[in-house]
Amino acid sequence: MGDDHMTNHTIGVTGATGAVGGRVAARIARLGRAQRLIVRDLNRAPDHPGSTAAMAAYEDTANFARACRGVDTLFLVSATESEDRIDAHLSAVDAAVAAGVSRIVYLSFLQAGPASTFTFARTHFFTEAHIRSTGVRYTFLRPSLYLDLLPHWVDEGGVVRGPAGEGRVAWVARDDIADVVAAVLTDPALAAAAENATYDVTGPEALSLGATVERLSALTGRTIRYVPETREEALVSRKATGAPEWEIEGWVSSYEAIAAGELDEVAATVQKVTGHPARSIEGFLRRHPSALSHVSV
Repeated sequence: MGDDHMTNHTIGVTGATGAVGGRVAARIARLGRAQRLIVRDLNRAPDHPGSTAAMAAYEDTANFARACRGVDTLFLVSATESEDRIDAHLSAVDAAVAAGVSRIVYLSFLQAGPASTFTFARTHFFTEAHIRSTGVRYTFLRPSLYLDLLPHWVDEGGVVRGPAGEGRVAWVARDDIADVVAAVLTDPALAAAAENATYDVTGPEALSLGATVERLSALTGRTIRYVPETREEALVSRKATGAPEWEIEGWVSSYEAIAAGELDEVAATVQKVTGHPARSIEGFLRRHPSALSHVSV
């Protein structure tokens, strides 16, 4: 799939049909750079000028290696959360290295660590450690919680529930993350500065959930409230979704990570790398005025 168009300067972009990878692919295309879009469904691959596409799943080592053949720098988006996500990540990394990829830009998570309160962040830590162990050049980008997903934290009654306490989080927009990724992938000076480095990527200010909902209420005219829960209450309240226990634990632990202060971080990465300030909640809602249209109060 596109073998004839491979060059030593091709950028590989995973998740090109997704929310972040798709944004990154579009930005690289606008810059006129050659890229290989690595997707699970070839029929959904974007048709960008200067791009080729290859179909491969992370866990399919042989096909993923073939998809990466001729790729110099690989942007690796984390896989959808699952019980075996770490295995999928390690398989993709090994396949990419075997194919000759010399640099991996990995989309990780803020405060990724082996004992992170947010359980999904632990997978990112072990993926980072494995990438380091291969000897390839790397850049780890660690975004905070997505501002784009904040509206989904609000139920139809205008309530955000969870054990976040008074902890704070600097919500970051996907567009800002994509701007940072595209710059690190395509700007030689930035690539050199970011070699074997880790960058936190956050919004412009850290807010508690109480302060967040106050801001949302003032901006939308809807009544939005934060209702604190205990861990036990949060686990019980989410069982009705029918989601597996590991997934519910992940959801609840994201609130607990806020309470623990692990996401109380404001980084200047967006401004420094892109030249524009990180998007605020106000700026996001201006661009997405219907983001809270599901709230009925």
